[in-house]
Amino acid sequence: MLSLTTPNRLSFPFLVLLASAVAVSAQPPNPKAVPKAGMGIMVGELTSASANVQVRLTSTDTLVDRDLPGLAGTVAFQLFKEGSAQVVGKQILKASQQRDFIARASFRSLDPATRYRCETELTSSAGITQPGPVARFKTLPATEAAAEVRFVVVTGMNYAKFHGDQRIDLKQHKVQNNTNLPAPYEGVDKHLGYPALASILKLQPDFFVGTGDNVYYDTPNKPRAKSVEELRQKWHEQFVQPRFRDLFAAVPTYWMIDDHDYRRDDCDNSGNYSPSPVLGRRLMLEQLPVAQADDADAKTYRTFRIGKDLQIWMTENRMYRSDNKMEDGPDKTIWGAEQKAWLMKTLEASDATFKLLISPTPMVGPDDKRKTDNHANIGGFRTERDQFFAWLKTKQLDQGNFFVVCGDRHWQYHAIDPSGFEEFSCGALVDANSRLGRKAGDPASTDPEGLIKQPYLQDPRSGGFLEIHLTPAADDSQPATLHFRWRDEQGVLLHETSKSAQ
Repeated sequence: MLSLTTPNRLSFPFLVLLASAVAVSAQPPNPKAVPKAGMGIMVGELTSASANVQVRLTSTDTLVDRDLPGLAGTVAFQLFKEGSAQVVGKQILKASQQRDFIARASFRSLDPATRYRCETELTSSAGITQPGPVARFKTLPATEAAAEVRFVVVTGMNYAKFHGDQRIDLKQHKVQNNTNLPAPYEGVDKHLGYPALASILKLQPDFFVGTGDNVYYDTPNKPRAKSVEELRQKWHEQFVQPRFRDLFAAVPTYWMIDDHDYRRDDCDNSGNYSPSPVLGRRLMLEQLPVAQADDADAKTYRTFRIGKDLQIWMTENRMYRSDNKMEDGPDKTIWGAEQKAWLMKTLEASDATFKLLISPTPMVGPDDKRKTDNHANIGGFRTERDQFFAWLKTKQLDQGNFFVVCGDRHWQYHAIDPSGFEEFSCGALVDANSRLGRKAGDPASTDPEGLIKQPYLQDPRSGGFLEIHLTPAADDSQPATLHFRWRDEQGVLLHETSKSAQ
């Protein structure tokens, strides 16, 4: 297909649209196909004693009419301690059309801080068997262990912008992003997927956090993904990219969702349109290893203890919220009463040195003035934010060891709220999905008075990610320290700040 900005150049992988320009449809299973794992293998929800591992059984490992056909059969998972031939766990699971041919194993009773290897074997319903992908991971350290930890936080993995989908509405993009649509990626390695994924793999982090906008159901908006088949196709085209397969075979994951991979831009749960809230939740639990395969009631907000010095909280910011148009006040909520009570209870109970709230959306900003869907927005959910920050102070959690890390915003920043709480935004992973952020004092921002301090505001724009590195205390003179490092998609360090335990 012709590129948006280079009209004489062909853009992969949308060539097929010139010939077909048809709606995505479910690919019929081919029972005689040799089984493959076209989306690789993925480890999720790592703890010191457990992990989920999933494989989607497919009939090809490349896209066919923009989709990746599934294949019925079974996946055998065998777990070993790295360096050992002794099987410590084995599960054989069905891959059926009902669950999009995804087989997900849940391993329990693992040892903390231990390296494991999960081997797979793929078998089609016709009895054809093939070796499958292999995943390697290290379980989280025990609660009492003073351990070094390194992980990355990402958002904004917009497939259509990276690959140059001509169906994107340019006028709509400028309104929603305050900038013209950047040029798609044109490197010779484009077929491998996002360069930032290779940069992350080089760092060999302990885990990867996707904060939401992992796919974009509404890019392009016409046509927008609505049906189960169309929503699934978004995940298929994303994770079939070779750099995702390479990364997730070596780096375990945690996942959250935001507006674009729940329903559509800035969505809440109102409105009679597709995908419905029920369908948005179903797809999250189906496509991502955030829960056991049979746990339809899983909580999508959760917390993980990572050794003595770190605990992270991942909030659910879409499923329990009040309507965006509701007047801001004490009854308006993003989190909902149950999640908010859980968040406060678990924060107060934690004795971790550092506490990180990883939020799909910003709490400090500044953000665009036009928006009303997050905690930083005027007319949005500021009352809940202010009440939460005030509560943190009453519990003395404002003493330098609590921080907010957010996704959603398409620019990297470090911001300090007038209350003293600090926020670190990871920015968009994909360069073509990045933009310049709002400066404090900008009349078109949520901080027209310039009250927010901005130690770092990315300029020029670029894709990239946030690396967080915890170094435990060496002695009384060297306390445990969190290092926040912003990198571009090539892995180049753009900015760094460190926070020592208080």
